[in-house]
Amino acid sequence: MTPESPPPLQHDRFSRQIRFAPFGSEGQERLAASTAVVIGCGALGTVQASLLARAGVGSLRLIDRDYVEESNLQRQILYTEEDARAGLPKAEAARRHLLDANSGVRIEARVSDLDPESVAEHLGGADVILDGTDNFETRFLINDFAVRESIPWIYGAAVGSYGIAMPVLPGVTACFRCIYPSPPAGVQPTCETAGVLGPVTSVIGSIQAMEAIKVLSGRVSAVRPKIFTADLWHGPVRETAMPPRDPECPCCGQRDFAFLAARRAPVSLCGRNAVQIHERRRPVDLTALAAQLRGLGPVRANEFALRFEDGPHEITVFPDGRAIVKGTTDVGVARGIYSRYIGN
Repeated sequence: MTPESPPPLQHDRFSRQIRFAPFGSEGQERLAASTAVVIGCGALGTVQASLLARAGVGSLRLIDRDYVEESNLQRQILYTEEDARAGLPKAEAARRHLLDANSGVRIEARVSDLDPESVAEHLGGADVILDGTDNFETRFLINDFAVRESIPWIYGAAVGSYGIAMPVLPGVTACFRCIYPSPPAGVQPTCETAGVLGPVTSVIGSIQAMEAIKVLSGRVSAVRPKIFTADLWHGPVRETAMPPRDPECPCCGQRDFAFLAARRAPVSLCGRNAVQIHERRRPVDLTALAAQLRGLGPVRANEFALRFEDGPHEITVFPDGRAIVKGTTDVGVARGIYSRYIGN
């Protein structure tokens, strides 16, 4: 075996899924040679990543901009109290726990945001993309890239006791913009305002992982072109047929990938009472910044992020210059705090 070769199949480890006739040894071999990308390592993403790693996916790329907090532990199944105390980035904490479950999978953690500038770097080379995000802007960006590059992706969302999942197979099924031409109007419920139950995120994440495994094992014909919805508190659970592709769709019909060309502005984070500053990349020396800030109060820092407080606001700065300002949803306030400590 050359250093570039994938590890040999561990038939005992994967014997139960190999015995499933529609999957078999060939499906396992294809899975072991594949690459999956999980965008967002929260409630959905941790389920997706855990199931794929345990199933024996060859390479797993984890992308998340955030860090572990105690309120995540109720539903984000990979994390521990120690991860929250250490303030570990979710992607890195997930990577460590997944390797404990399967040391044979190649796992890359990227503590980063997904934006038009970085989308090709983060999603390039994927055989399937799984959505664990919390906003339509990012999903439109994923959809543009996936359709342009003909990469299958699996949409999912959950809030309260309700969840939805849907596969997008470019050139075969409707794309995301065929079904959602623009973001829903009005104020939408979030995990902060409506809450969320762990079982529904586990169900939706599992549906997404199942469809991804079909793609990665070469069983694309088994992917169900359905929109799966479930309300696990009130009911019902149902599948509905996806509509046909819209020839007038700006994305898959007209191939106008507007979201790939957009400039991304600071955004309020779903359910976080926080704003993320990520307009451009500007490397920050966290060690030097920590030294500058120590006279102002406690500073928590590691190689992944630095955290400090400014009155009622908690600021987390990442090495790529991105920052999360917690304690406000006002972009102007967040920009002012960022400018005060990191610069324009």
